[in-house]
Amino acid sequence: MPSNSKVVYSTSKDFQEENESEDAMTLGPKDQQLRVWRQRLGGGRLVTVVRGFVGKESDMKALGKMLKLSCSSGGTVKDGEILVQGDHREKIVNILKTKGYNAKPSGG
Repeated sequence: MPSNSKVVYSTSKDFQEENESEDAMTLGPKDQQLRVWRQRLGGGRLVTVVRGFVGKESDMKALGKMLKLSCSSGGTVKDGEILVQGDHREKIVNILKTKGYNAKPSGG
């Protein structure tokens, strides 16, 4: 079975679902290598994307929430990325650096 598939139902008594995100350890801010991208979505909308976070999904959601509140903007956390609506690349890089993260602007 592919590693990215999710089992909906199993009749096997020996089956145990592996939960990768709960077992993952979150690296400290100094050990994170974050990249902040500016991306254009359909319709010409801009979104700022933070990639490279290593750790639990709950910790990534907490970081995403803090970034969205700091930018007074909406957004989401999905597929291992933090998305913040609007062009906030420089502001997010500065916020992450003040919080102790290794962050760099990337892309065009």
